[in-house]
Amino acid sequence: MSGGSTTTGTRSARSRVTGGNGGGRRAGREGPPFRKPRWPKAYSFALVTGALFLFSWLGQFVFQMAVESNEASQHGQSFAWSEFLPQFFASTFENWQSEFLQLVWQAAGLALFYYWGSSQSRESDDRMEAKLDALLRERGLDPENP
Repeated sequence: MSGGSTTTGTRSARSRVTGGNGGGRRAGREGPPFRKPRWPKAYSFALVTGALFLFSWLGQFVFQMAVESNEASQHGQSFAWSEFLPQFFASTFENWQSEFLQLVWQAAGLALFYYWGSSQSRESDDRMEAKLDALLRERGLDPENP
């Protein structure tokens, strides 16, 4: 009789730990086995990128203001914000335009070459087909007659 009580005692102890479902999950916990990260951790890449952007834009502002101030003093004029700000924003948008044009060309060009079937895209397709054929043969299926 002690053998039966040991087994019962083990089951009840296990059911208390696992919540009675035997699956190893805690009682009352449903969904994925991980927690959603906090906001700063979830968006850390965006926060670091934004901080680097603001730091570099502030640097451009300070150094361009110093250059404009030096040029104005060399010509015997005073520094004018009304002349500096439009010039600052124009140079900022020129920099952004060149960067975005490069990015768009890279994304659109790669998509276009992939669509046309460049050697890189065909190579990966051929390789994937070979792997699928090998898996089908491994399971005793004929890849030519599915």
